[in-house]
Amino acid sequence: MSFNPTPRQLAGIKLAVFTLCLLPFIRLLWAAWTDDFGPNPVEFVQRWTGSWTFNLLLLTLCVSPLRGLTEWHWLLRLRRMLGLFTFFYAALHFLSFIGFDHLFEIDDIARDILKRPFVTVGFAAFVLLIPLAATSNQWAIRRLGGRRWQELHRNIYLIAILACVHYFWLVKATALLWPLAYSVAVALLLGWRVRERRRKAIPVPTVQAGKPLKFFPKRPD
Repeated sequence: MSFNPTPRQLAGIKLAVFTLCLLPFIRLLWAAWTDDFGPNPVEFVQRWTGSWTFNLLLLTLCVSPLRGLTEWHWLLRLRRMLGLFTFFYAALHFLSFIGFDHLFEIDDIARDILKRPFVTVGFAAFVLLIPLAATSNQWAIRRLGGRRWQELHRNIYLIAILACVHYFWLVKATALLWPLAYSVAVALLLGWRVRERRRKAIPVPTVQAGKPLKFFPKRPD
C-alpha cells in the first residue's frame, strides 16, 4: 500500500524516530541517577551501548530493503538519523571502554587494542564509522560527488561484518545465540543487497560477428 506522508506528517515521524532512538540513552541517564546499573556497572554500560549500536546499525541497513518492498521512498529521509544515532551509541561504547577499563591511558588502550582480537575488530569498526558520520550531510555529498559518497558509505556493510566478528569473539562459547541471530540478520541484509545489485546490473550487449567484406573483380552492374 502506497503511503506518502505530507511534510508535516514526515516531521512527526522524524520526531517519533528521534525520540525512540534517544530512549536507550535516557535509560542510561536514569540508571546513573538511581544507581540502577546492577552488580557490574561497567559491564552494564558497555553491553547496553554495544547492543544498541548494533540494533541501530541493523535498522539503518533495513531502510533500503523496506523501501524496495513497500515503495515508501520517504524512508530514505530517516536513514541519516538512524546512522548518526548508530555512531552516537558506538562513541558511547568506545568511551566506556577507554574510560572505565583504561581511565583514558593511551598506552594501556593501545596495548589492549593490539593484544585482544575482539577489541581490535571493534576498534576497526568504530574507526570506519567516523568518516561515515562526518560525511552524513549535504555539503559532504556535494564535495565528494554522489558516486564517491556512495562508495564511501558502502563501508557500512564491512562495519556490520566486523561488528558480528566482534560480538562472536566477545561472548563465551555458551552464549552464542544472540551473536548468531545478529549475524543471520546481517547475512540476510547483505544477501538482499547483492541480489539487488545483480538485478539492476545492465547486461553487456552481445556484438554479432561481422560479415567478411566481399571484393568484386569489377564494378557490379
